[in-house]
Amino acid sequence: MARWLPRSTDLTRFCQKLNRVKTLEDDMMETSFNRCLSTIDLTLLGIGGMVGSGLYVLTGTVAKEIAGPAVIVSFIIAGFASLLAALCYAEFGARVPKTGSAYMFTYVSVGEIWAFLIGWNVLLEYMIGGAAVARAWSGYLDSIFNHKIKNFTETHVGTWQVPFLAHYPDFLAAAILLVATAFISFGAKVSSWLNHVFSAISMGVILFILIMGFVLAQPKNWSTQEGGFAPFGLSGIMAGTATCFYAFVGFDVIAASSEEARNPQRAVPRAIAFSLGLATGAYILVSVVLTLMVPWHTLDPDSALADAFYRRGYAWAGFLVAAGSICAMNTVLLSNLFSLPRIVYAMAEDGLFFQVFSRVHPRTQVPVIGIVVFGLLMALLALVFDLEALVQFLSIGTLLAYTFVAASIIVLRFQQQKADVPAPTAGGQPNPEPHEGPSTGELKEYESFSDKIQLVDRDKSKEHREPGQLKAAFEPYLEFLSDFYPGEVVMVAVVTLMVSAICLCSVLVFGNSHLHLPTWSYSLLLVLFSLGFLLSLLLIWVHEQQQNTQTFQIPLVPLSPALSIVLNIYLMLKLSYMTWLRFAIWLLLGLLVYFGYGIWHSKENLREPRAQCISARYVVFPSGSLEERVQPVQPSAQPAPPLPDTDTTDRKR
Repeated sequence: MARWLPRSTDLTRFCQKLNRVKTLEDDMMETSFNRCLSTIDLTLLGIGGMVGSGLYVLTGTVAKEIAGPAVIVSFIIAGFASLLAALCYAEFGARVPKTGSAYMFTYVSVGEIWAFLIGWNVLLEYMIGGAAVARAWSGYLDSIFNHKIKNFTETHVGTWQVPFLAHYPDFLAAAILLVATAFISFGAKVSSWLNHVFSAISMGVILFILIMGFVLAQPKNWSTQEGGFAPFGLSGIMAGTATCFYAFVGFDVIAASSEEARNPQRAVPRAIAFSLGLATGAYILVSVVLTLMVPWHTLDPDSALADAFYRRGYAWAGFLVAAGSICAMNTVLLSNLFSLPRIVYAMAEDGLFFQVFSRVHPRTQVPVIGIVVFGLLMALLALVFDLEALVQFLSIGTLLAYTFVAASIIVLRFQQQKADVPAPTAGGQPNPEPHEGPSTGELKEYESFSDKIQLVDRDKSKEHREPGQLKAAFEPYLEFLSDFYPGEVVMVAVVTLMVSAICLCSVLVFGNSHLHLPTWSYSLLLVLFSLGFLLSLLLIWVHEQQQNTQTFQIPLVPLSPALSIVLNIYLMLKLSYMTWLRFAIWLLLGLLVYFGYGIWHSKENLREPRAQCISARYVVFPSGSLEERVQPVQPSAQPAPPLPDTDTTDRKR
């Protein structure tokens, strides 16, 4: 039996494959896409992605079924959590101006398998987002014609009574997705122009809703006679917050479009800040006027705003709102169909997904195959699935992506920059001589075959510290941490921080309601896991981080990303168990795709050497001591000459 067990070296090599990071090109501005988008284009793209069915449909759904008028608080909390995540996206989008969004950010900092799983979930996120918006679009158009389309379909086609499926096939939703797919295929310029038109109409309708809504507002609708401001309590507010994340998923379209921005270092952070601020304000104000116009428990979840104006006697206003909401949903459809093929392109370009999706049309400079294939898949989802089930599934994928991007920010900030690592000499041949430096302990490198193989001695008295090293002020107290490689302690602390956050949030969510813990054990677990979280945070903070003033950086690292991680995990645990079950099934399908295709075709896998030899070398440190290190050495491109029989080592003194 023992011979069938994998060796430890094989397991180590396998784990290294799973956690290898993407190698970025020297010129990250080089691309096969057309860099034609300005800051205004990206801002309107982000607004279009966020202000759509979430404003016209989700507001009424959450207010009636989950939170009541306290949906306002749900949107505030969701907006704050999205802000923390948006700042992480802004920093990554400025530093790594490549398409791929959360997938790319995770790949360059955390590891390959985690990046693939994030990308796999982002694919589902965009497909569900487009399908859900298409069904909302269809419902609003149907409401204009007094539900004649729905009645016709139910009469002549029939209805379904299957969980998670729509009661009837929505052919209109599928049709609008196919039309939007055709427009997206024409290129980024056409998509941007259409988005400008629909966004202008949408913002005009929102302004009309706010003015008319405050005129028709009745404060008694928040009174105790109607159930009060928060009829479902704090639990309802937090459950509504998790669902309200659907409203803010659109800002990551800006990061996904960074490879088509003219100046991504400046345009991406500004566009994310402007679009998220405007969208959050719109959601809060519209929630206020909606719950003040009519009692929250009488809202129509399918078309809350239009129905509210109809019931107040302003039929013409309801017609205008319904028509304007259709324009707003068009921007969301364009946003989803614009981003999804680019995520697929990034994964296919890296070899983790099927290579056919990495083809870019030479004239339109867009991935046409990905646009058509996933546009058809979106249309199929919109045809048969129910909106509410899709929205719940969407939230968990979004929150998971936010969590990994926040963790990636911490890891990347405490890693050594690429410029800090000496590159190989021309021709890829090793340099047998050490780098010259002062005799007081400057970095010395012997036979460097790649930028990841270094033998160095750090002068502990040197004031300048590299990212990932222990700060000089804490070295007298934490001297044992200085023996680790730069960034190694931070990586372990990030993992500990996430585990502590999961345990802490699990106790908060399930401690009283499901586990029925006694008060003393509930409090003890909260204290223990909180201490673990804070100690991990402190352990990260005592290390040096990158100080890059050329691009945008999120403030208060590692505190800001850590808060984002905690809030995202808490909101994920508030979702239903059926959502987690469907999510687990989707992850298993993703793992089958990765281990069946991605791990073998990954470009990082092709960069790895096929054979290795062992070479012993001697390294002289400034103290004058002699130390022998034996490690695998990457062979050069040319075949190595046979080694002498008398000596198999290359000795350098």
